[in-house]
Amino acid sequence: MTADHDYSSEIKDKFLSLVDLLEYRARKHPERKACTFLQDGEIEVGSLTYKDLDQQARVIAAKLQNLDTIGSRALLLYPPGLEFITAFLGCLYAGIVAVPAYPPRRNQTLSRLQAIVMDAQATLALTKTSLISNIESSFVKELELTKLCWLATDSIATYNLGGAWQKPQLTNNTLAFLQYTSGSTGTPKGVMVSHGNLLHNSALIHKCFAHTPNSKGVIWLPPYHDMGLIGGVLQALFGGCSVTLMSPVDFLQRPYRWLRAISRYQATTSGGPNFAYDLCVRKIKPEQMADLDLSSWDVAFTGAEPVRAETLEQFAAKFAACGFRREAFLPCYGLAEATLIVSGTQKTALPIIHRVSGTELEQNRVVASAGKEGTRAIVSCGQSWLNQEIAIIDPDSLTLCPANTVGEVWVSSPSIAQGYWNRPEETKQTFHAYLADRSAGPFLRTGDLGFLHNDELFITGRIKDLIIIRGQNHYPQDIELTVDKSHPALQPCCGAAFAVEVKGSERLVIVQEVKRSYLRKLNMNEIIENIRQAVAEQHGIQVYAAVLVKTGSIPKTSSGKIQRYACRSKFLTGNLDVVEDWSENPQSKAKFLHLHTEVESVLQKVLTSKLQK
Repeated sequence: MTADHDYSSEIKDKFLSLVDLLEYRARKHPERKACTFLQDGEIEVGSLTYKDLDQQARVIAAKLQNLDTIGSRALLLYPPGLEFITAFLGCLYAGIVAVPAYPPRRNQTLSRLQAIVMDAQATLALTKTSLISNIESSFVKELELTKLCWLATDSIATYNLGGAWQKPQLTNNTLAFLQYTSGSTGTPKGVMVSHGNLLHNSALIHKCFAHTPNSKGVIWLPPYHDMGLIGGVLQALFGGCSVTLMSPVDFLQRPYRWLRAISRYQATTSGGPNFAYDLCVRKIKPEQMADLDLSSWDVAFTGAEPVRAETLEQFAAKFAACGFRREAFLPCYGLAEATLIVSGTQKTALPIIHRVSGTELEQNRVVASAGKEGTRAIVSCGQSWLNQEIAIIDPDSLTLCPANTVGEVWVSSPSIAQGYWNRPEETKQTFHAYLADRSAGPFLRTGDLGFLHNDELFITGRIKDLIIIRGQNHYPQDIELTVDKSHPALQPCCGAAFAVEVKGSERLVIVQEVKRSYLRKLNMNEIIENIRQAVAEQHGIQVYAAVLVKTGSIPKTSSGKIQRYACRSKFLTGNLDVVEDWSENPQSKAKFLHLHTEVESVLQKVLTSKLQK
């Protein structure tokens, strides 16, 4: 490693908190640009230097300290933009625990947001002046939400307040913020992330991505999601570099804006979930590519959902003419409970793809396969970094798995969060796991299935998502990919496969979005038959029920993951936005109702209203 890479550990060990770090940045590089925001994904409407960030954080913190709220929880409700960043940092400067949340939208229920407020026991809510009246009026019927003390941070008078700020006593163990998980399989929980967790994970990312002060980022992910906040904004602050931000709405409306920003600013680091790359492949037209220069992009990270080898190949092939290099891909693995990233591949190394027998994988065995039939291509999520340990454990016996065996991924690391807020029993089960003989621990139980091969981590699925029919394990993402390809009317990466119990046996259900352009010419029988035949041929199981739903109506997390648990619940309660449906047993066919989403991820809402096909 070069001196630049070693610098990440040096910075991590030098400071006790992010407040110490940002003060240092403001002293050493006061005029260096830290963050820029693009309105409509194209127009610069504001930027902040390190001095600006420090000063604005002090002003907000002084106001919060005047309210005598040290140690309280503050809900942050902002659209993507620079105001969220200064509010988040202001909370840290005040010794207040930040609680980032999805901003509410009109005509949508507030049950999720209310649950977060109640769980976090938040007493404050920070937002913008332009939003405060709309937000307060929409909260008027919700008792818990009306109790919040509201503060518009962009209306705080700046005179003398910065000087009135009193730096709180912060240590590595001081709680910085609560990251409420989107929950692809269950209810959202507040992950307690400390200053020490943030510093360690930022150092890990800095080293894995080989960042330098000359690195430049472009991030479209929402700042209230861990990948956008920690991987985008805080990573820039940690490394003393700059980041350009845009709204996820603007990216989803026109994916070209993302790549155009990378080209315009000659960014070195950018990325997102697999679906973002897939969207670029499908939506960006050849004539738009003529103006793109992606030669500076040397860290194209991809994570937060399964990384598909096919997507990497298609993206690299399409944008090679724009200077994109295949070795720029940096697949990684992480989760909120580990602050963000657990593993990542080596920068400049080609993605490692391990082709294994799908049949053997169903038996939790990893057997290489040279043929195409029945082979599953799994992309490596890289190696462990810094002082971490990754272990593959049998989730039933709590013993180490033999080589070439799939088990649950367990992680031991200073990045592991402090637990779930106000959930001591779940914290003990998830964050304080030990091997059966107590020879090693504590570990974080990730709930993800995977294996190690040549010290590289390969993720195969989630324990709770696993479909077990007649004793055989089936990974839902494999079935979903098969369904994707079974008919051109089906929207790619927008389906859910899960099991339901029918007369004492587990049966397979498919819920799949249909492209808008096919809605008026839908051949129901043909599509259903194609789905059933493809699943039977590729996986050897029969589909019990198939539901075709409107574009954008599949529940997703803020990072674009399919929420199979939520989708299954909507199927069972008849709350899917159905176009057509079929069941093996017509008498058990549900009368599906119109979908009414709760305040869920911005990406889900945008996909519902914006993506046209």
